[in-house]
Amino acid sequence: MEFTNLYKHFYEKVFHVSLTIIRDRQLAEDNVQETFLKAYKKLDSLEEMEKVGAWLCVIATRTAIDFVRRERKNKGYPVELDILDFLGLEATQNVEAEVEVTFLKELLSEKMEDFPLEDKKLLVLKMERGYKEREIAKALQMNPATVKSKIHRARRKLKERMAVELSA
Repeated sequence: MEFTNLYKHFYEKVFHVSLTIIRDRQLAEDNVQETFLKAYKKLDSLEEMEKVGAWLCVIATRTAIDFVRRERKNKGYPVELDILDFLGLEATQNVEAEVEVTFLKELLSEKMEDFPLEDKKLLVLKMERGYKEREIAKALQMNPATVKSKIHRARRKLKERMAVELSA
């Protein structure tokens, strides 16, 4: 098979493998190019041409993993890994998103109005503040298993109420 045909035939597959690992379209494109360059240089070492697709995927996978490792080592992470988290924290100027979050919080508060005070506390600590169940248990001097089951029941109750609200 001519290399140009090989490239056209397996480009999408190699790109998908690269994108899955790197999670950035432009960097995945670079990885595809590097993969096909490596494959071109080593094409004569391929013993069974019917396995060329799997061979290319292995090269793409290893090349992508090497890239991610190299970026992490150099403290230059691919965008998806760290920068987006930072951007999410800084992008609070998106008015529509803020309005939606405020609306959702109000709706949740409304649906929890008649919840026992303890359930409200547990849900706020877990969902809004992001505490772990063992941290909540320690702070409220409760058994961790009790906290877990109470949060589970309160969430289920809230989910049922929200399902009714959102289906209406």
